[in-house]
Order: sequence, then structure tokens, then C-alpha cells
Amino acid sequence: MTHTVTFWFDSVCPFCWQTSRWIKEVEKVREIQVEWVPMSLAVLNDGRDLPADYLAGMEAAWGPARVAAAIKQDYPEKVGEYYDALGTKIHTEGNGAKTGHGAYGELISAALDEIGLPVSLAEVAESTEADDALRGYHASAIEAVGDDVGTPVIKLGDTAFFGPVITRVPEGEEAGELFDAAVRLAAYPYFFELKRSRTEAPQV
Repeated sequence: MTHTVTFWFDSVCPFCWQTSRWIKEVEKVREIQVEWVPMSLAVLNDGRDLPADYLAGMEAAWGPARVAAAIKQDYPEKVGEYYDALGTKIHTEGNGAKTGHGAYGELISAALDEIGLPVSLAEVAESTEADDALRGYHASAIEAVGDDVGTPVIKLGDTAFFGPVITRVPEGEEAGELFDAAVRLAAYPYFFELKRSRTEAPQV
């Protein structure tokens, strides 16, 4: 049986990155079909009264998400590759937590070049031309799961959840078993959430 997974992501979120790497492991051991869709922490927090340092991080987050939205519109088959390439540069290679407009510009350009897309797409990061599309993709995540969430949002079949939030990435059959458990919970229409306090940051 092939499971359909919709994965809404923000490239700059370290927790989202860990969950996405789990899904990549699941692809090796289960029959799944994944659609990668951008969402945006910058959109989620737009207009909120937040600490200045967090807002500076949200300024930086617009760029990667805008480019993801433009790719989803024009090169939908490349969205996952863009996330893989940019996320590796941000998280695995230790270039995250940037602040201010344009902070991820060089990484975006490098990621586009790596996956064979026009580097000129990086210009979208500092314009508003993809904002309507980005807000639409983001809204589709919120519509699926509700508004008390962050990233990632994952839809398993007909049911969407925020998370799972993991700090370490299971591999092999363990990844598959975690996926099986998530699918089973999603199949029960009256299940809503599990939560506990985190005791560590993502271990990339």
C-alpha cells in the first residue's frame, strides 16, 4: 500500500528539518509518495508582537520561503530538491539562525545552482512577487491542521498534524515503525495531540 504524505516545510526551521530527514528515511523502507509544499514562519508570525531578535530571524526567513513558493508554482517537481539542497546548507553545514533581509541570499543561489534551476530565481527572495502564492500554500497548511501550530505540518492520508517534533533522526526500520505509528494515530478520527516538554535541541 502506498501512503500519500503532504509535508509543509519552512527551510529555516531546524525542527522541521529533522522531521523531513525522518521522512526521507521512511522513503527507503515504506511505500510513500511525498508532496513537498512551502509554508512560512514569517507569514505565521507576521504582525505579532515578538522579541526583536526573533523578528530579525523572521525577516531572514522570508527569502527561502518566497523562493520555495516560486519553485512550487513553476517547477513543482523541484521543490523537494530545493529543500534538500538549501536545508543541507542551512542546517547540516551550520549556516542557520541568520537575521535580517537577504541573510540567506548566497545559500539560496548556491542551492538553485546545485539543483539545476536558474540562479535568477534567487531575486524572488527580496521581492513580494511570490507572496500571494506563499500565503496561499501556508493557508492550505493552516486549513488542514488549525492555527495553533508551527512547522512542520504533515498530512497523512486525510488527517494533518503539527509535527512530529523530533530532535534526532531514526533510520532504517525504526524510521518505518515511527511512520506506521503516526499513520495509525492519524486513522483514528478522535486523536488530536501528544506533547511533552523538549529537553534538547535538534541534533543534526
